Amino acid sequence: MEVRFKKFSDKAKEPVYGSAGAAAADLCAVCAENEIVIQPNQRVMVPTGIGVEIPQGYVGLLFARSSLGVKYGISLANGVGVIDSDYRGEIKVGLINLSCSEYTVLPEERIAQLAIMPVAAVSFVQSDTLQETARGEGGFGSTGRTELNR
Repeated sequence: MEVRFKKFSDKAKEPVYGSAGAAAADLCAVCAENEIVIQPNQRVMVPTGIGVEIPQGYVGLLFARSSLGVKYGISLANGVGVIDSDYRGEIKVGLINLSCSEYTVLPEERIAQLAIMPVAAVSFVQSDTLQETARGEGGFGSTGRTELNR
């Protein structure tokens, strides 16, 4: 599948897959200055300088780069970013610094990953009942670890 992209900045980089088996393409930072410093517990919006034309029936999902999260505590501020198929503006990545040290985003640094995925458009129908399952209303931890096996 081809997905068109537009550069909003001369400094913008094309989304690139890191390997033949990569599920998501890397997105790079476009810094107005030479760098963007993120203080501990600070959230910032980092521009990528690109927009994408996501086909109808698909969604763009932004994920954190695992190396930034594990090594430096840099993650997406909203967990996973959603880019709707009708959005045509510049992609900006909300990053948060969860570490105790400041982190400097350098120009052209890979800051997030973009995956294009199919979505199902559904109709929600109100009901007084829901179909029964073995799990039922068990939530948060009901199918996993218990106090007995800690």
